[in-house]
Amino acid sequence: MSAHCQLTGRKPGFGNAISHSHRRTKRRFDPNIQRKRYWLPSEGRNVRLTLSAAGIKTVDSIGIEAAVARIRARGEKV
Repeated sequence: MSAHCQLTGRKPGFGNAISHSHRRTKRRFDPNIQRKRYWLPSEGRNVRLTLSAAGIKTVDSIGIEAAVARIRARGEKV
């Protein structure tokens, strides 16, 4: 499962882990990605989306139909 949100497009960020002695090593900041299943009434089927926590809140706010329309507008297959 790739660590990117289908709705918001959120991806991992990269930076440094800094130890107590101030040595730097590369690290990765992953978004909180969840796989969630929603019922899509217009198509009469379930869709499984890979969403960040912020993406899940967006779906709760705007509805699944509008969220799927945004995902398809970004060019992703649902």
